[in-house]
Amino acid sequence: MTDTPAASADPASVPSGGAAAERRAELAANLADVRARIAAACAAAGRDPGEVTLVAVTKTFPASDVRLLAGLGLTEVAENRDQEAAPKAEATRDLPLTWHFVGQLQTNKARSVARYADVVQSVDRSRLVTALAGAAAREERTLRCLIQVSLDEREGRGGAEPRDVPRLAEEIAAADRLELGGVMAVAPLGADPGPAFTRLAGIAADLRAAHPAATTVSAGMSGDLEQAIECGATHVRVGTALLGGRRAIVR
Repeated sequence: MTDTPAASADPASVPSGGAAAERRAELAANLADVRARIAAACAAAGRDPGEVTLVAVTKTFPASDVRLLAGLGLTEVAENRDQEAAPKAEATRDLPLTWHFVGQLQTNKARSVARYADVVQSVDRSRLVTALAGAAAREERTLRCLIQVSLDEREGRGGAEPRDVPRLAEEIAAADRLELGGVMAVAPLGADPGPAFTRLAGIAADLRAAHPAATTVSAGMSGDLEQAIECGATHVRVGTALLGGRRAIVR
């Protein structure tokens, strides 16, 4: 996952009047389209749409969009940079949101993320498990952790090697204040996502055999959510199809 410029959570960025109504209508239409895609993908796979959770990836978009989405009933929100997520979470702390952190996470950011995140989807190494456990204890919170699995030979996208998943799972399960939730992955760039998601499904099944409560499979984004659902994804992370093209910066 690549870093993008941070959005401003400044209340001055909140649209008002006609602009707010127009943006709400745009988001409502996009949300309806995405939910229709999820329903169609579930029907094709013989699954119940209720099995799939839609997570809105709001990076580079303002806190006002988070509020509008919450008003439309979408309260699972994801960010990939702490510098953007922390102020946005603070600006919307009055809302009943579930915050997912989905980006590569440095250990020195663990305490900040532990203050607002409910789910950390990008746990990929032992040092991060230790850092998150310590941060969660200091904040007196419990973090649900997903193991990010690398399905791509390219460097820089994060993720644990599949062979390391069982060890990381044991470390998370044994840590105070951490809960093992399941797995997350990003499909390889420029390749058919189907084989990668099939591989992830096998890794997830092996994990559930050892840890029955680790049922989350977070896979699929705007361009490949159908393939992810076909392969058993329980959570899809959608940004562009829901909020529109990424903004260079939000003011």
